[in-house]
Amino acid sequence: MFEQVNSKVVKVDVGAAGGVVARAGAMLFYTGDVAFAPHQIPGAQAMGGGGLMGMAGRMMAGEHERTMLAQGNGQVHYGFAGLEVHVVHMQPGAALRVEASRLLANTAGLQSSIVSVASSGGGGGGGGLMGALRGAAGGALTGQGMFTTQLSGHGSAVLLAHGGFLELQVGGPNPVVVDPQAFVAAYGNVNTELKAALSWRDAVGRGSGEAMQLQCTGQGVVYVQASEEKL
Repeated sequence: MFEQVNSKVVKVDVGAAGGVVARAGAMLFYTGDVAFAPHQIPGAQAMGGGGLMGMAGRMMAGEHERTMLAQGNGQVHYGFAGLEVHVVHMQPGAALRVEASRLLANTAGLQSSIVSVASSGGGGGGGGLMGALRGAAGGALTGQGMFTTQLSGHGSAVLLAHGGFLELQVGGPNPVVVDPQAFVAAYGNVNTELKAALSWRDAVGRGSGEAMQLQCTGQGVVYVQASEEKL
């Protein structure tokens, strides 16, 4: 699967990986016979049409990065904007929920869906249309997107972070609470819920991550970047 070359670059044997999906512009160089093609945003088509479903679909498409599918036989090196990278090797029964802008690449065989990070359960579908709409106000206040990509199955994925990664273990008697603007991903069976740290009246207009907090419970790991800067 993916192999970390240094803190900012990974490489992967595309043939052995069964194909790789990566954000557009992430390919640095490759050797061998590799072909690249645009890749459809997973889940965005499921909410097409008009009304609330169409609105949710358009918001999903707007918050997810354009991706490219690499197939063939060869080795590809990936990186993006000099950001730090971290490889997550998926285990059966575990789910990875990652902000779209903080996902560099993943093996094509992983199952992918779009959920609301505002209220989602580890390993399950979580979120849905109503969860997405409930997360709208929180997303507006924190500057964080309403939707996040959920990956599951056998394979691996590469995360991006500004300023490096912190791995926070989830599973103790107390929840792990993070700033939504610093949140990168949650791995395992982690439940995430966006909560107001201040009253609604106090929070309106502040646009600060401290006004809203992401509470994480369950079992697994939460990845946090050492910065509140959006990627």
